[in-house]
Amino acid sequence: MAASLWLLLAAPLSLADAVVDSVRLWRAPDSTRLVFDLSGEVEHKLFPLSNPDRLVIDLKQASLNTSLSQLELEGTPIRSVRSAVRNGRDLRVVLDLSGAIRPKSFFLRKHADKSDRLVVDLFDRAAEVEKTVQQAVQQQSGTRDIVIAIDAGHGGEDPGALGPKIGGSRLREKDVVLAISKELAAMINAEKGYRAELVRTGDYYIPLSKRRDAAREKRADLFVSVHADAFTNTKARGASVFALSLRGATSETARFLAQSENEADLIGGAGSLSLDDKDEMLRGVLVELSMNKQLEHSLLAGDRVLKSMDSVAKLHKNNVEQAGFAVLKSPDVPSILVETGFISNPDEAKKLNSSYYRKQMAKSIFTGIRQHFEALPPAGTYIASRKNGGAKVAGGLEHVITPGDTLSGIARRYDVSVADIQKANRMNNSVIRVGQKLKIPAS
Repeated sequence: MAASLWLLLAAPLSLADAVVDSVRLWRAPDSTRLVFDLSGEVEHKLFPLSNPDRLVIDLKQASLNTSLSQLELEGTPIRSVRSAVRNGRDLRVVLDLSGAIRPKSFFLRKHADKSDRLVVDLFDRAAEVEKTVQQAVQQQSGTRDIVIAIDAGHGGEDPGALGPKIGGSRLREKDVVLAISKELAAMINAEKGYRAELVRTGDYYIPLSKRRDAAREKRADLFVSVHADAFTNTKARGASVFALSLRGATSETARFLAQSENEADLIGGAGSLSLDDKDEMLRGVLVELSMNKQLEHSLLAGDRVLKSMDSVAKLHKNNVEQAGFAVLKSPDVPSILVETGFISNPDEAKKLNSSYYRKQMAKSIFTGIRQHFEALPPAGTYIASRKNGGAKVAGGLEHVITPGDTLSGIARRYDVSVADIQKANRMNNSVIRVGQKLKIPAS
């Protein structure tokens, strides 16, 4: 190393206004995230270079007080990382890359126990995969799978709630819920007529809005966000199920948990604010109507899951609670948030650290999900065809009336109106009889 560069690197920290105390890295399926933990706010800029591919990150009036050689680069587009001092008081970090990437950066101010942070995301330049003809045919064949999107809360630099020390290290919510989510996905995928889609498959962070967007992109029939939260009182215990509240939370605990979860983007880092979801009044009214409809299905599914969880865990409340969780605010996908227990409670933390208990918890969640869809299967699915006597006929489906059926219930099951069913079958009233066959028009 040149003597002049060594002198710059060895300059006292008092010359710099901000210190990079640590640098952390996470790999997601389509991106890599670098997080610079800082002692204070810092101005920065970044720009890519080609031949060879590099990304330059300049931090104004900053110095490095950690080693970059500790970063695990395997599986990322970063081949190596180097740094140097510029202009006596500025820090330059250079990422040597294996190929072109799409960079994005943003600054996160100090929040809770997190320091000021600079977040740099490297998005892979992978070609978008178009839906195959086979997938499109399956969606229209009348025998598609019921899709469950499973969201393991937190991840990456956001550990979620922290439990007591077990085996020398504190139990982290992000690890517990990922393990439960993977168990749940395996059980769902082993059941004919169902398919699980994991929103988060590893230890990385996904913004709340992108989690619910992922459920919409996967055309999920139900979105299940899995958590194991904490409360200020370590005696708080019990599993819970939440649905969205359009007006307010149903309990003080619900309000506290919703606020904690909604602050996750401040911890995990969601980037710049988007106004894409703001639109005209009419669209707002239509979205609200859709959300009310999905909320009804969310409450029904949540009730089944909660009752099933009662066989495994003590329940915090005997009814589905409602709170303003941002991750549940999808306008067209029924969504529930499952609290598998309070990680802040020593007894429940010990259970949540057990692979056997996590498997039992996942099994109880799936049992509730399966019971819900056995009772109210979405039209056009294998489960609807098997359970409800639905058969493909010209112009739609055919339903065979079974004991307990009502016209309004059948309409809700197939997502059509009672009037449409009556019109398709030339009915003058709502009277039906067991064994009767009804034509179900396309929804």
